[in-house]
Amino acid sequence: MTGSKINSRQLNRKRVTVLGAARSGIAAAKLLSKYGARVFISDHAKQETKVEEIKILEGLGIPFEFGLHSDHIYHADFIVLSPGISPASPLVQGVRSKGIPIFSELEVASWLYSGPIIGITGSNGKTTTTTMTGYMLRQHYPDAIMAGNIGTPFSAEVDAHPAAACAVVEISSFQLETISTFRPHIAILLNLAPNHLDWYKSYEDYINAKMRILTNLTTEDIVIYNGDDTTLSAKVQTCPAQMLRFSANDQHAAAYIKDQILYIRHSKLLALGEIKLPGMHNYMNAMAAGLAARCMECSNEQLIKVLTTFGGVEHRLEFVADINGIIFINDSKATTIESLAVALASFNSPIILIAGGKDKGSDFNRLNTLLKKTVRQAILIGTAREKMTASWRGVITLSTADSLAEAVTSAYHLAKAGDTVLLSPACASFDMFKDFEDRGKQFKQEVNKLKEKVGHAQN
Repeated sequence: MTGSKINSRQLNRKRVTVLGAARSGIAAAKLLSKYGARVFISDHAKQETKVEEIKILEGLGIPFEFGLHSDHIYHADFIVLSPGISPASPLVQGVRSKGIPIFSELEVASWLYSGPIIGITGSNGKTTTTTMTGYMLRQHYPDAIMAGNIGTPFSAEVDAHPAAACAVVEISSFQLETISTFRPHIAILLNLAPNHLDWYKSYEDYINAKMRILTNLTTEDIVIYNGDDTTLSAKVQTCPAQMLRFSANDQHAAAYIKDQILYIRHSKLLALGEIKLPGMHNYMNAMAAGLAARCMECSNEQLIKVLTTFGGVEHRLEFVADINGIIFINDSKATTIESLAVALASFNSPIILIAGGKDKGSDFNRLNTLLKKTVRQAILIGTAREKMTASWRGVITLSTADSLAEAVTSAYHLAKAGDTVLLSPACASFDMFKDFEDRGKQFKQEVNKLKEKVGHAQN
């Protein structure tokens, strides 16, 4: 089973255990049931925290258990693993010891989708590039799928649009660890930087997980990669696929920048000043997206239309409110120190920073020089705040908050007109929130409550 792609007919009556009842697990269970699989879903979370999920599963007639993983999980022809469960965990090792194949939700969805897939991975910029690529593709293919870590599981989109012309999918290292036959027609690798070192034994293990996106590629496929990333450039060379590089200034690359103009396939596309999303990181994302779209027969005009109008994605340097001249920015998607560095470099105004969450093994000292230049004060939250305090003490003024609501209120009182209050955590969200989206939405809710409160006080 692990060596060849499973088709829809082979799923009929297959016994499948889905481990994890978050969005991707529910979507995979629903999709597999649609094709006749006998699905059982298991999650260690307490039943009272999964009220909505239970309603969905009961409506679908899918049996489930919460609060434990019983021996029933082993009564399966294969397992679908949530990206939130480590393959190194005792639970997964127990499954492996019984010889039961394990697949990711990404793998399962790919079995049931026949169109070309553009898979996007890397340490930073995945969501922006996936969305940008998706909008470009939709100029040419109106039903193009956008899915993955951007918020909608690939399984859910395949369930709703099984015959879509093409799919662009944001892919995490966790999902790639349990692929078998997954093969994107175009693989985009944006960059590599230390990340999830709380999960992986080493940076090399993390890199190797990312590079699994190339596992099944052939000479008929295409790899688009960041030619300015030396580690990445070396890693892709053994892949048999066609190689397309993008670079900030290497004019031998397939996409590059020269004299403040972006070129795709040696064709002048547009001036950098015309791109709505500013910053070199976004220009690099634009080159990756543009190359993929051109490979899928989109025109330069279609690329230009998106690049001149696309203003970014929710939770990524998202404007929330202006309260008495203080700008509030939601960058909840920034779960790495590299993402925080990009955010800090994006503003000319003094910053009141709200950061912290669940540490992923980051070296926060690497931000010290940039923090000193850009941040007037940082308010730290979550389980990483002690480590952040140890790294940043003496570099910038620090305080802590026990909740996001407290942090927002404190930031407002510390800020002056012309300042920017920036939520850019540089950490995962799972210590205090369901996910980064939940964190970002709660931040926006608290800011809007504050705006209303301040408005009433001034009337």
